[in-house]
Amino acid sequence: MTRRLSVLWLQSGGCGGCTMSLLCAEAPDFFATLEGAGIDLLWHPTLSEETGAEALDLLDAIVAGTRPLDVLCLEGSVLRGPNGTGRFHMLAGTGRATAEWLRLLAARAHHVVAVGSCAAFGGITAGGANPADACGLQYDGRQKGGLLGADFTAEGGLPVINIAGCPTHPNWVTETLMLLAAEALAHGDLDHLQRPRFYADHLVHHGCTRNEYYEYKASAEKPSDLGCMMEHMGCLGTQAHADCNTRLWNGEGSCTRGGYACINCTAPEFEEPGHPFAETPKFAGIPIGLPTDMPKAWFVALSSLAKAATPERVRRNAATDHIAVPPTIHQPRRR
Repeated sequence: MTRRLSVLWLQSGGCGGCTMSLLCAEAPDFFATLEGAGIDLLWHPTLSEETGAEALDLLDAIVAGTRPLDVLCLEGSVLRGPNGTGRFHMLAGTGRATAEWLRLLAARAHHVVAVGSCAAFGGITAGGANPADACGLQYDGRQKGGLLGADFTAEGGLPVINIAGCPTHPNWVTETLMLLAAEALAHGDLDHLQRPRFYADHLVHHGCTRNEYYEYKASAEKPSDLGCMMEHMGCLGTQAHADCNTRLWNGEGSCTRGGYACINCTAPEFEEPGHPFAETPKFAGIPIGLPTDMPKAWFVALSSLAKAATPERVRRNAATDHIAVPPTIHQPRRR
């Protein structure tokens, strides 16, 4: 019988949103997915029955090497403060900082996975003055380092696997665990920020329902407008690495489909863009953040041409909250 993949899930400085998202997995649900993939969830602070001494005995056994651990998952950022002691987040009943436990457990785990942008890069918890000295497991914002250091490699030969997102899509997590269970995740399957490429090689722009408006640069001017939100409303979907509009959330939604601009939550330091999330910074009327791989001169030229060619239907619909002008009915030529 093939040995099942063992997974230990810890939570640190965060909101628990990735777990909440994970429970929205459907067809099959989270627990059915784990069972079908041969994955054992050893312990999760919210989802497991074991508490107190039972949970601590498990951690002690893993650190002692008497209980194998295939995957260590962390949700939430690591709190290193104050002054590097980690005492802003003590693991209850142990007298040890969670940061210390993470170092010990990571040394025993075959793979280490950061679930969410907080665990990967520091995320929301690291925003502002960052008094808790929050960081990710192997990144501190955009810089490699974090708790485990830039050179950390788990026993399985991979660095920390960063399933970035705020929150993560449930399938990003389950598919990563399934790939690890099948021994089918290698260095080449991670991008330069160590995110799994099966979702990070896509852009949120792909599959966006507002793409016709984007093509004609017919822009939304206020919340609830149907038009493209890139020019005025702060949308970063043309730069954000994720498959949110082709792998829908809860079976049917995404941020842009709900009328909210993409804030590029899979990227480090997304939490502090330097401007309001719902506004697009511009220089001389040109958005500063251009689409990925788009030279500025080409963008200006194509935008001018696209706006000149915008059909009246698209122009009017872009600035309304409903379809004001339907598409023209095509009349096929009679023979």
